[in-house]
Amino acid sequence: MALEFVVCLQKENTGDISGDDLQLGRLYEVVEKDASHGMIRLIDESGEDYLYPQAWFDSVTLSSAAAEQLAQALPHR
Repeated sequence: MALEFVVCLQKENTGDISGDDLQLGRLYEVVEKDASHGMIRLIDESGEDYLYPQAWFDSVTLSSAAAEQLAQALPHR
């Protein structure tokens, strides 16, 4: 499975969604996307995976070498 990452561009608290466990400018690993609802599940600063608005993030393209190194380095892989 290919790794997918996004960068956090905003983290405004809206309704039931809190951005407290996000850092602006930080890369996060995508667990899954739900495009029909505009949400993205990722592993945040708490170390758990949660749903956040996809509009808060932008996709990041990694080189093959970087993706391979990260796949080996991430503890949950």
